[in-house]
Amino acid sequence: MEFDNSFEIPLPPDQAWPVLMDVARIAPCMPGAELTEMTDARNYKGKIAVRLGPVSLAFAGKVALEDVDDAKHTARVKAQGSDAKGRGAANASASFKVEPKGAGSIVLIHSDLMLSGAVAQYGRGVGMIQTTAAQIIGQFADNLRSQLARQPAASEATASAPASPAGALPKSPTMPPAAKPISGLSLMLRVILQQITALFGRRSDS
Repeated sequence: MEFDNSFEIPLPPDQAWPVLMDVARIAPCMPGAELTEMTDARNYKGKIAVRLGPVSLAFAGKVALEDVDDAKHTARVKAQGSDAKGRGAANASASFKVEPKGAGSIVLIHSDLMLSGAVAQYGRGVGMIQTTAAQIIGQFADNLRSQLARQPAASEATASAPASPAGALPKSPTMPPAAKPISGLSLMLRVILQQITALFGRRSDS
């Protein structure tokens, strides 16, 4: 399953890029995500929780940064994880690129997601997975912009913080708490509204 998303941030590409490459810093902005271990600067272990209606999915696995090109501001993220209750697994690859837009930047993302096992059933019908991804990325972008608004304070706190031991994740007293998982109910309501809007749009065109 392939789909595209994008979001904007109020920094030019040269400034936005190092922020996006700082996985430990931006991970708390991702709804339902938690980093649990840093193997090295480009390999991590973590968890992510997503709620679809009454179903709560929790994946634990690995995330890796690959094909990083600092000059072109492009990279690829590969993630794989298994549901904590043994209902299946997810494998994802997302290529992203940062381009200038106005005084800031736009981040273009192309994702390729494969679900297996029982969890694959939750992605069927009315574009549930695509809508979930769009909502997650939208909330991530909002959280990241809020974090950037506090950047001066965060930078000062990071500079004065003691170094983290090897394998541990760097922590900052100004680091925002992990964002809550996307609500399945609000997601379903959004999908229904999109379908109704599309239906009336087709009728008005006919």
